[in-house]
Amino acid sequence: MVSTESRQRRLALLEEHFASEVEKEFDRTVATFAGPPRYEIMATGQVHDGEEAVLAYHRAQRAAFPDQRHENVRMHVADDTVVAEFDLLGTNLGEFYGGPPTGKAFRVPVIAVFFFEGDLLTNERIYLDVASLLGQIGRTDLLGLAAELGR
Repeated sequence: MVSTESRQRRLALLEEHFASEVEKEFDRTVATFAGPPRYEIMATGQVHDGEEAVLAYHRAQRAAFPDQRHENVRMHVADDTVVAEFDLLGTNLGEFYGGPPTGKAFRVPVIAVFFFEGDLLTNERIYLDVASLLGQIGRTDLLGLAAELGR
């Protein structure tokens, strides 16, 4: 069972993690990991492993969705993970997978599982409905690409 102190340290670390992503301070985001950062996007099978890959992922996301943010964040603490449920919002104002911006906004529910060793973050695994996101921003032409990435 996770101690109260460990729970508080993990939640404080994740608060910093979320804030740094929204504030586009990705060096701060990377610093929330114990070692090389790792993001797994389950809907597409994409894995961003290591500092350069994670920074490139964040920069591409914020180029496409500069106002991307989280709302309604709820945290559930377990022994070696914290599960975060939240709404992810943004507006497609930049190039996204080679296509021009649509100017359309999205809101999708997300579950992110954060893995810990002690109080140190080791991995973020993200579950989201990519089809809903693509439909909301008017880019259903990318559904085939999302399926290909998942193989």
